[in-house]
Amino acid sequence: MFASGNHDKVEAKVKSAPLVASLTHHMRARSGTVRCESIGLEMHWRNCVLFALGFVLTLVIGLPPAQAQAQARVGEAVIVQNEVLRVAVEATSQISVGDGVLRDETVRTGTESAARFVMADSTNLSLGPNASLRLDRTVFNDEHSYRDIAIQLTSGAFRFVTGHSEKNAYKITTPLASIGVRGTILDVLSQSGQTTVVLQEGAGTVCTLTFQCIQLTQPGDTAVISLTGGNATIKKTNIPTWTFAQTCTAASGLCTVNNFASNEPGQDFTGILCGR
Repeated sequence: MFASGNHDKVEAKVKSAPLVASLTHHMRARSGTVRCESIGLEMHWRNCVLFALGFVLTLVIGLPPAQAQAQARVGEAVIVQNEVLRVAVEATSQISVGDGVLRDETVRTGTESAARFVMADSTNLSLGPNASLRLDRTVFNDEHSYRDIAIQLTSGAFRFVTGHSEKNAYKITTPLASIGVRGTILDVLSQSGQTTVVLQEGAGTVCTLTFQCIQLTQPGDTAVISLTGGNATIKKTNIPTWTFAQTCTAASGLCTVNNFASNEPGQDFTGILCGR
């Protein structure tokens, strides 16, 4: 296994982490012992190798849990129409029905594309064409609810139906707005220089980034935040000029609501969204 000689090097590498333990030793050919200079002990070469491996494994096990949590499955895709991509630093890949949604990743839809995701707490999130979102933070309270979930709706049209988590657990943002929910079904349109939020059910609070806020309490209540000359303004109306309704027909089941990991038929909210 090792060439004889005065100076040999034992290396232990672990593929799952960028760690290399290298122990230079002096081998005594007859006795089979080596001196592991990094710890100043003399031992049989097999024990030295075992020590090196143990050292590396200890470091790997001791890595912060954030690396593993960053890849935690927090939901799954239930509707995928055409181009729906997972955008990561390493690569961009197509998402298929049943694929997991991971924390700290960006999801993007293409032209004439749409998707619906069901989170672990049964939150349903629908995306229209040319939409982009990021699952910025998820902290589980238990298996089926979050203590904290933050979603950035970067651009495009979205449909958000809250799940089983406490309503103050949800943190929804766009480049211009922060949105608080209370048992809510919301339509959100995030465009360059403008965010539109339409209440379909429940109640919500919409604020600018400078904390100008309005309350949405009745179906149809709409908040429009506009950015002009670097200044954001917010106004409220009960006659929305846009809803997610036109997007419902982009894919069958896009406006249906399911529980997480449930094979039962979902509740269809197409009537609410499409005005029927």
